[in-house]
This record gives sequence, C-alpha cells and structure tokens, in this order.
Amino acid sequence: MVPTTRRALLGAAGLALAAPSLARAQATSLKVMVFPGLANMPLFVGQSQGFFARRGLAVEILNTPNSDVLRNGLAAGDHQLVVAGVDNAVAMAEAGHDIGILIGGDSAFNAFYVKPEIRDWADLRGRTLIVDAPNTAYALVGYKMMEMNGLPRGSYTIRPTGGTFARYELMLRDPDAHASMLNPPFSLQAEDAGLRRLATVTEAVGPYLGNAGWAMRDWSRRNPDVVGRYLAAYVESIRWMLAPANGDAATALLAERLRLAPAMARRNLALLTAPGTGSAIDGRFDLEGFRTVLRIRAEVLGSWGGTPPAPERYLDLGHWERAVASL
Repeated sequence: MVPTTRRALLGAAGLALAAPSLARAQATSLKVMVFPGLANMPLFVGQSQGFFARRGLAVEILNTPNSDVLRNGLAAGDHQLVVAGVDNAVAMAEAGHDIGILIGGDSAFNAFYVKPEIRDWADLRGRTLIVDAPNTAYALVGYKMMEMNGLPRGSYTIRPTGGTFARYELMLRDPDAHASMLNPPFSLQAEDAGLRRLATVTEAVGPYLGNAGWAMRDWSRRNPDVVGRYLAAYVESIRWMLAPANGDAATALLAERLRLAPAMARRNLALLTAPGTGSAIDGRFDLEGFRTVLRIRAEVLGSWGGTPPAPERYLDLGHWERAVASL
C-alpha cells in the first residue's frame, strides 16, 4: 500500500502534470480580426511568448480582405476583437453599432505612394487613387492629403480594391493604379520596388492615431474578465516587443510571421520601436491623434455637420486601465 503522504504527493504531481492540458482544454477562444501587417506584432508576440496562453486565452488571428468584412463580422459576432485603423471603429459607431475602443496602438506609419513616373502631386490630376473602402480610414487621409496639394475630389478617380496587400500588388502590376496609401511592411517593400513616397500621414496632418483595438461594448460588458486578461497579455507583449534585449528574437518572429527577409524585418521593427514615433508604450491611447482622425472625417465627409464630436463617446478604456494596473 502506498503511504498516505506519498499518495497525496503522487496525486499532486499528477494534477501538476495534467494542469497544462487542463488549461488548454478550458482556454477561452478569442478571434481577433486584423489587416495583415506590422501592427499585428503584439499579437504575434502574445502567441509566441505564451502571454495569452498563460492567461487562459487561445487567440486566433484572422486576416481580413477589406474593411467591410472586418466591420460587419465584428457586428455579427463572427470575431470578438479588432486591431486595425481606428477610423473603422468610428465608421461602425456612425452606422449605429455600439463599439468601444479598448486600447491604442500607433500612427500606422502610413504614407502616400505613387508610381515612379509620378513626379509630384500635380501629376496625379486625372489619375487613379486605389483605396480599401472609399469612406473610411486611410482613404480619407489620402483625400485630405491630395486636397492639401491642390487636388480636390473629382480631379482624380477613386477605385476601391481592398486591404493594403491587395493595393501594394496592384501598384506594382496594374498600370492604372497610380497612387495609394500604404503601411509597413508593404510600404518599405514598395520603396525597394521603385514606388515613390510623396509624404507620410504625420508629415501631412500632424499627430494621427492609426491602429487601435476595439470590440462591441455589449460583449466587453458581458466578458470583463476575458477583456482584462486579453489586454494584460497584449500590454505585456508590447513591453516584450519594445525591450532592446529582445531585438534579435523580435526580428526573427517578425520575419517568420510576415515572411520577410531578416534585413527587411529589422527595418520594420525599427519603425515599431523608435522612441516617440513607434508603438505606443503599453498601448496608451493617443487622444490628440484620435482628434485628428475625427477632424479629417468631419472635413472630408462632412460628418456631424463638419464639427467633430468629443472623442470620449467612442472610448471604453477602463478595461485597459485595470489591465495595466494588474501588471
């Protein structure tokens, strides 16, 4: 007979060995929809470093082909969270969906690119600007940048084509795709392929919040513990990503997930980690940059009678504040 104490120890050991598989079996599944690109690095880190798994989360990253799939799927509950251009969250709210922005991100490092034969803004008159959706996010910034350089709407053609990857491909092979907004890694690859950058978003319009994370408010209210665990893991992922000691590992991860050569991965990581202009520390929300997003939507589309609303109406940052405090 096994002594009582030994039986207890063996039982405890058995439970310890079973714990990982038990945790996996009980993990909460989360689907996060994104556009392929550099902004997803915290998600890659959270998966690879186990930050999500250690908090009982099984996070699946879904790549969207365009803004409509991303927005409609979130509203329908096909996925629970989004990390993408924050103007898409505003568009959802204005369409009657009760979204809440949970965490900030970065400026998206977006820039306006043209074919090699386009010498300046004036050369775009009568040409074609390709966009994702014609009434959201970086399309609006593109219109604003063209207007600032003497090209009002109607002086060029707008063609919706899909997400950044699709636009990057078209810019290289379609002779009638003359200009587009591009973000990393596609923007850096575009430069290497000979496309010309006319200006970055922040050069043109000042502080600008590109990427952020959001969810439907009702879902967040019903699942505060899940939201908190997700955000805590996400913030921990940002900290790991920005730590200089992790540079080589982060470069390798970026190369693997985005299928980049190591040198290109390093260039992309440098954008994310640049002090003051890279990814926001801990995902802190850039209120000034978000005001610019709202202002451009008001100016370009005439939303809200041309007067942007208070940004607080879209925010649900209490979950993030509690998550950071828990770390």
